[in-house]
Amino acid sequence: MSTLPEAPASRAAKEPAKASPVSLPVAAQPVAAEEIAFDIANFNLWYGPRQALIDVTIRIPAKKVTAIIGPSGCGKSTFLRALNRMHELTPGVRIDGSLRHFGEDLYGPGVQAVAIRRRVGMVFQKSNPFPTMSIAENVLVGLRLNGVRDKEVLQRRLEESLHMAALWDEVKDHLNRPGTSLSGGQQQRLCIARSLAVQPETLLMDEPCSALDPIATAKIEELIQTLRQTYTVVIVTHNMQQAARCSDRTAFFYMGRLIEFDDTRKIFTNPGNPQTEAYVSGRFG
Repeated sequence: MSTLPEAPASRAAKEPAKASPVSLPVAAQPVAAEEIAFDIANFNLWYGPRQALIDVTIRIPAKKVTAIIGPSGCGKSTFLRALNRMHELTPGVRIDGSLRHFGEDLYGPGVQAVAIRRRVGMVFQKSNPFPTMSIAENVLVGLRLNGVRDKEVLQRRLEESLHMAALWDEVKDHLNRPGTSLSGGQQQRLCIARSLAVQPETLLMDEPCSALDPIATAKIEELIQTLRQTYTVVIVTHNMQQAARCSDRTAFFYMGRLIEFDDTRKIFTNPGNPQTEAYVSGRFG
């Protein structure tokens, strides 16, 4: 077997090493391994006799935005809800395979769904502030349910969460008004603040902009860009332009199967699978 010839030693290489430490050149610096938020292998889910997810294997990176795209009924929302056990109370649902979140088996024996949902927050397609609660109470309800009573802690988390949701400046002077008094886009950001208040590691968003006007949608997309600095974000969207604008990685689902998962730019400019290309180019879906 032939081997590559060794490069000739330079005069500098023959000289004795300097005593002072020298930094490695950038190209020689070790590359940190990408942290994985969700490590999913051969995951299947059934609604009674109907199989909704088929042998899904995917590794979703931490502190990135991952978009889930695909035609209606392809399993996008089913997959998203499986990530924090939102199917728990649905009759006839059963699962098979491995689904780990930062190394923990989410469906392992003794793992409580309530504890998982504190670590994996969820924002739904339709904003759902609690109608009998004020803006402040809507944000803090999760903390109160978890036994937090310290007023200073609650006040700090209230302000931090509303700031992170880019809502503080708009509501700080009327925190006692009902959450439902806000506009549709503000209500959606209020629900995001409610999820962030319990300090989850991951935030799931199921078509969070589908009911919003373009201005409110732009604010949510700006917020997603800010959140990626601290949180892992997984977003289901039917809007491929939104996926292209917002996400680092994109997964394409079709008929319950994961067809392709790659960097967003590659998915939209040079997909590796003909089905993906047909979908992103608008030939079906």
